[in-house]
Amino acid sequence: MTPDQYCQDKAARSGSSFYYAFLFLPPEQRRAITAVYAFCREVDDVVDECSDVSVARIKLAWWSKELHALYHEHRAEHPVLQALQPHIDAFDLREAQFQAIIDGMEMDLDQSRYMDWPGLRKYCWHVAGVVGQLSAQIFTYKSDRTPAYAEKLGLALQMTNIIRDVGDDARRGRIYLPIDDLQKHNVKAADILNNRESDDFRALMAFQTARARSLYREAADLLDEQDRRAQRPGLMMAAIYYTLLCEIEKDGWPVLSSRISLTPLRKLIIAWKIWVGGGKSFIRRLRALDAAQS
Repeated sequence: MTPDQYCQDKAARSGSSFYYAFLFLPPEQRRAITAVYAFCREVDDVVDECSDVSVARIKLAWWSKELHALYHEHRAEHPVLQALQPHIDAFDLREAQFQAIIDGMEMDLDQSRYMDWPGLRKYCWHVAGVVGQLSAQIFTYKSDRTPAYAEKLGLALQMTNIIRDVGDDARRGRIYLPIDDLQKHNVKAADILNNRESDDFRALMAFQTARARSLYREAADLLDEQDRRAQRPGLMMAAIYYTLLCEIEKDGWPVLSSRISLTPLRKLIIAWKIWVGGGKSFIRRLRALDAAQS
């Protein structure tokens, strides 16, 4: 199995919505973004699959060491890093960006709660905002505003993940929703950990959904028209995740007891519509969101 095939298999097996956006890219860009995604999956799996925190730290330290070797010694042992190597210069993929992702995974080892939105936002930047920027570089852009758009979009996608996975995370002893938001909505951490739904919990989730919508709208406002078509893969991911967010809201946020998802066919149809239409109508839809509601 070649390094590219390894990354392709990693992406396909994940079932992630990101995979559908990759399908429409030209070969070089597809290989590059698939390698970036595979890197993210590898380091994320370290945290998810290692029950021993000390072992997880050792594994993340290994990834940092190998990343340094890739950039400074031009060698790579792991197939994901081998797959990344040809694309580093072509798309200006920087070591600090990948290290920031590893640092975000280490945050998961250090804490399972966030006091407020600024603290959670920092975490989201490490695990998703930086990924958004790397993706935008691979998709290519001309406007100086596009990196900010990509970062903001990454935050929106991560907030959607957090909303979807409240129950799954709680079963791992994690609550990403800011503690001060819980307090404002009279929701106790024990309510979430013990799967207790209530009107207060649904009000809390409505607040988080509004925050996510605001991030989507802010991202749309930052995307320059000259980069819209080049950034279609990111817009595909945004459209899929935004549709998921709306579905969760429509169902009344049953996220403690179930994990809502879209079917593969629906994801593919959403992605195809964005590719064919250039994402123009979706951007218009996000920009039309009432700021008072989002």
